[in-house]
Amino acid sequence: GVGMGMTAPVSITAFPAEDGSLQQKVKVSLRIPSQFQANPPCPSDESIKIEERQGMTIYSTQFGGYAKEVDYVNYAAKLKSALGSGAAYRKDFYFCNGYDPPMKPYARRNEVWFVKE
Repeated sequence: GVGMGMTAPVSITAFPAEDGSLQQKVKVSLRIPSQFQANPPCPSDESIKIEERQGMTIYSTQFGGYAKEVDYVNYAAKLKSALGSGAAYRKDFYFCNGYDPPMKPYARRNEVWFVKE
């Protein structure tokens, strides 16, 4: 019953298939605002879970525009290529992040994150 407003980033956990496309399963994560972090309200919908994301080191790339799945896949491929074979990171998932509300038309920020192993 408490409104928390929009938070950023909206983070989608993507699970790449062998060919680089995304599998149909995704997980969308929203940051709980600071004032609710110590004691978050219990979700009334059982499909919503509260998870604590541990600190992590990431490799990241940023791009603009209204991001679509194909954009995240392409920028993930570019990040993978830029890192080469020497970087150790999780290959079973990556994060697709959007920072802007849907009605913001210009100067949009999107990122792809690979989690360093």
